[in-house]
Amino acid sequence: MSLSYQFTSVLEHTLLVIQKMKCIFFDLIHYFLLVLLCCIDKMLPKEVVGNQSEVTEFIIQCFSNETELQYLLFVLFFLIYFIILAGNITICATVTMDAHLHTPMYWFLSNFSILEILHTSAILPKLLIMLITQHKTISTTGCKIQLYFFMAFTCIEFFLLTVMAYDRYVAVCHPLHYHSLMTLQHCAKYIAAVWTTGFLDPVPLNGIIANFSFCSSNQIDHFYCDVTPVLKLTCSDTSTAELLIFINGTFLLLSTFTLTCISYILIIQTILRIKSSESQRKAFSTCASHLTCVSIFYGTIYCVYMRPTTAYEPEKDKFYSLLNIVLVPTLNPFIYTLKNKEFKTAFEKQHKCIFSSR
Repeated sequence: MSLSYQFTSVLEHTLLVIQKMKCIFFDLIHYFLLVLLCCIDKMLPKEVVGNQSEVTEFIIQCFSNETELQYLLFVLFFLIYFIILAGNITICATVTMDAHLHTPMYWFLSNFSILEILHTSAILPKLLIMLITQHKTISTTGCKIQLYFFMAFTCIEFFLLTVMAYDRYVAVCHPLHYHSLMTLQHCAKYIAAVWTTGFLDPVPLNGIIANFSFCSSNQIDHFYCDVTPVLKLTCSDTSTAELLIFINGTFLLLSTFTLTCISYILIIQTILRIKSSESQRKAFSTCASHLTCVSIFYGTIYCVYMRPTTAYEPEKDKFYSLLNIVLVPTLNPFIYTLKNKEFKTAFEKQHKCIFSSR
């Protein structure tokens, strides 16, 4: 079966699933963030109060001022966003509708797909509106809200990828105890802890940024509100914020990356001790998809944030930030499903059931 045929089937299946679900999932996730992040400028007051500066809105410079190029970028990003939504909703719907996939690995995968939808929905809808309308402004409050959600979803991705690595470690290194160590109850606790910690982690930094004054330029040389471009525009003292970013970022990156590396070192050691080449291949295949996503995610994060502020280069940051936002969410459905026989079987089963009921 060709890749193009598989992709077409995925889109058809997704549209039918959305129709059957009456768009509940799409409404709750997509339109909520779309309204929250893209209409915030019209919903919030513009008066200057307290210690805020005269700057009440930012101008997002995006990628180019050429109109024709921006329309081309709109089409490109719209297609990318549609692929992200279609692919990840398909994963969530298939896992939810097939009882054979109600296992910790697929529940984590389903949560990862939801996270990818939320992560990109914090940025792309607003970007698409700016590209198509040429109205490239966002209020200072809206910018801070977008920054909070982006940071929260990034933190959640760190934690969730680490928990998924632990799940693969238990499955490969302790297969006999897997069902006792990774029950659905334990899985639910891990997921709740990941999302709660992820939403709480950026609160101190965003509390500091919320009190910043912006009294010089209002031009953000980026395509969304990120930490570095925003800090460069404030006339407030940023030393506390920069120290907090360094401490929190270092701890978050090193702790999650170290735990993930330890998990995979132990997994590789266990696999190498397996005598059967077929068993080795199966063990590697269960971890390859997750390891690919981890490599891409940490690679782009390193390129964007693991540099001193003096080395800030807007064009490079835009490129690496774009990879971080769209690459993993776009590839996630293909990485986890195209070579996963169990998922493909469940998908084809649901696909036949939907078409047979038409």
